[in-house]
Amino acid sequence: MARRTPQRLLAGLGLAGLIGLLLSLVLPTLAAPQVQFTPFPTPTPGLDGRIIYIVQPNDSWWLIAARFNLKPEQLYELNNATSETILAVGKEVLLGFGGPAEVTPTAGPTPTPAPLLPTPTPRPGSGTLCVLVYDDTNGDSLRQEEEVSIPEGAISVTDRAGKVSLTQTTSSGSDPYCFEDLPEGEYNVSVAVPDGYNPTTVLNYALLVEPGSETYLDFGAQLSSAALAEAPDATGSSRSLLFGIFGALLLFAGIGLGVYAGWIGRAKSRGAAE
Repeated sequence: MARRTPQRLLAGLGLAGLIGLLLSLVLPTLAAPQVQFTPFPTPTPGLDGRIIYIVQPNDSWWLIAARFNLKPEQLYELNNATSETILAVGKEVLLGFGGPAEVTPTAGPTPTPAPLLPTPTPRPGSGTLCVLVYDDTNGDSLRQEEEVSIPEGAISVTDRAGKVSLTQTTSSGSDPYCFEDLPEGEYNVSVAVPDGYNPTTVLNYALLVEPGSETYLDFGAQLSSAALAEAPDATGSSRSLLFGIFGALLLFAGIGLGVYAGWIGRAKSRGAAE
């Protein structure tokens, strides 16, 4: 029994050493402090509404995006950058936009409201309208220079607001009749041709009179067939007059010849009797 005691002692020492070795490996690990993450302040919008982050050492686009719950593509687009863009320490990175920081306004003097000036009322303008009712002798609905005004035609000018109503009777000649200082607005211009004429153009026209405008309107008409038949032919009248004068001369010549022949006859008879 005495011989086994040293062996047991050695075995006990070896087991104690093994347990001590294991404890030396385990206990430092258990005693190590927990990893502490570096706190980052939450960025707040500036006065212009931008949310800015200042780049820290070892930052990357991916790390900043993950830290603020963004996608890297969003950071690239906000900062006009790519994954190859280098992030220098201290560089400003735009994270987005938000409301501006709350600023307490400083009370100042109350501005005095400017007095309200009366708004000037624009003065209405006026224009000129000239109307001609012409004798469309060739019936082409286009006025030629030799086609003059038809007398006794009626012109009517009225505005759609019912404030202006003007009438005029045409006279012979080549000049149109002009309505001056006609207030601006929308008008209806109509004409009535005299009896014995048929219109060759429209007799009504819608017109917009603008300030400073000058408008010329021509309305054509020509004699009807019945009027043409009743109208005296100036050429025929002249010819009839010439023929009448020539006939009268022939008549007087015949009478003269008759008188002369009678006188000769009586002279011969007297000579024979003697």
